[in-house]
Amino acid sequence: MIRGIGTSKGIGMGRALIVESPQMEISVKKIEDTAAEQERYKKAKAQFIEETQQMIEQLKQRLGEKDKTALILHNQIYLINDAEMDNGILQMIQEQKVCAEAAVEETCNLYIKIFENSGSEAVAQRIADIIDLKDRLAGILLGVHSVDLTHLPENTIIIAKELQPSITAVMDTAHVAGIVAEKGGETSHTAILARALEIPAVLSVKDALEKIGNGDTVIVDGEYGEVFVQPIPKTIEIYRKKRKLYEEQVQELKKYINKDTVTQDEKRVCLAANIGNAEDAVKAMESGAECVGLFRTEFLFMNGVSMPTEEEQFEVYKRAAVICKDKVLTIRTLDIGGDKDIPYMGLTKESNPFLGYRAIRFCLGRIDVFTTQLRAILRASAYGNIRIMLPLITGVSEVRSVRTILQNVMRELDSKEIPYDKDILLGVMIETPAACMLADILAKEADFFSIGTNDLTQYTIAVDRGNENVAYLYSAFHPAVLRSVKRIIECAKRENIEVGMCGEAAGNPAMIPLLLAFGLDEFSVTASKVLETRKNIASWTMKEAAAVTDTVMGMSTEKEVSAYLSDYIATKMSNGK
Repeated sequence: MIRGIGTSKGIGMGRALIVESPQMEISVKKIEDTAAEQERYKKAKAQFIEETQQMIEQLKQRLGEKDKTALILHNQIYLINDAEMDNGILQMIQEQKVCAEAAVEETCNLYIKIFENSGSEAVAQRIADIIDLKDRLAGILLGVHSVDLTHLPENTIIIAKELQPSITAVMDTAHVAGIVAEKGGETSHTAILARALEIPAVLSVKDALEKIGNGDTVIVDGEYGEVFVQPIPKTIEIYRKKRKLYEEQVQELKKYINKDTVTQDEKRVCLAANIGNAEDAVKAMESGAECVGLFRTEFLFMNGVSMPTEEEQFEVYKRAAVICKDKVLTIRTLDIGGDKDIPYMGLTKESNPFLGYRAIRFCLGRIDVFTTQLRAILRASAYGNIRIMLPLITGVSEVRSVRTILQNVMRELDSKEIPYDKDILLGVMIETPAACMLADILAKEADFFSIGTNDLTQYTIAVDRGNENVAYLYSAFHPAVLRSVKRIIECAKRENIEVGMCGEAAGNPAMIPLLLAFGLDEFSVTASKVLETRKNIASWTMKEAAAVTDTVMGMSTEKEVSAYLSDYIATKMSNGK
């Protein structure tokens, strides 16, 4: 058995098919007629766009018109139409008198080099988009055809170094039982497409191409990130049963799509979804989310090679608001820095980036970037129920500074008679020990709270969750984190403001009884976890949740808490509660 990252749930069983991209040798040929070569590039670009549009249409046919997952391929059209990239290719042909394929290769490699040192998964995905674009465009220019996966035998397990979005989009998905790749993560476009197409996928499997051979029998467990090669009959039988159970669970969850989110004794809470773009809002609504608790706007800034304009941002926020209709759409202002670098922003390397110039600190330092985003959000608020949320707040002065900037932007819009929600709510993310200790004061300044447990856990325990040497210490069940969460909710309640949670802990089955007992108003999870979380909440009464919480809050170590909750929930599930 080999391991990777489970990025699309489900169990796939079948025969391995090794997929390798065609090798292209691009030589730098000198060109005399640069105008003709530029025209050759333009024709190839037009063909590239046409083929990409066809892929988008094919995906729409498979997933339905309402499903917007196919639009991730539109990123490549956006990139090749970007004036900076397009002009760079044309200029290289003109000035250096090189062939079009060499100009494409050199220009794309330049952008890859800019992005590759970011260390961010989201930025790494931009690199994958550029590589896919480069290979496909160069292939058109050289007459080299891409891998054809349109006709596959039943129960095929695709094995690849990196499965490009363009290949995933057009493959014979009816006969693909699973995907295994050496590269890619939870937010990669391959993962997103696999989830949309309901294909089990395990990515970041080291040396998969060496360990798996063509025709090998393979089992893919997309939930736990496990891949079994040439499994023994007993393992095959175990996973056949697991697959049947998983399929039954999927059908069971579908019963919760149009239900309210309530406990057994009718205590109602709001179940929200976290999204990264307007297209995610469609999935959030289809999954039964009651609102959007977190719109991560940084992905909009990471998608291109230059900063999105106010108009581009406005259109994205407006589209998300329209999709959500009258449901709340919480837009978090730009949260970059830390593990999220955007190369064109020119952020300097810092020895402690998570403690540095990031999130609200960057926004207050770059008023030009911040006011542009606030104008776009305010303009979009005329089309839906939008509220604004500020990341990494550590003091009241930051909230007051933002309110002043926001009022100035409002006055500017008023002077131009541009409509917006004049009563738009301004909330803060509580994700630092400072914000936790000041929660009673911040609750008087903010219109709502959202607890970001990912960073709150990291900062409270002083542990870098990305450092494998100390990752074992990172747990939201640490008593210090639990006490912090309890205090934050209590402070919000005293000031009668809503408090939600948008960190990973909000969807953790073991955390749910504690959050219910603490009085959390809103649980915001990934769209794929909405139904599972609703079902878990429905399995509790407030009395049972309170009893469990009383026991947990009397414990002094994370191990005690985790072990107790794990055993309790296992017993609860076995009893069918």
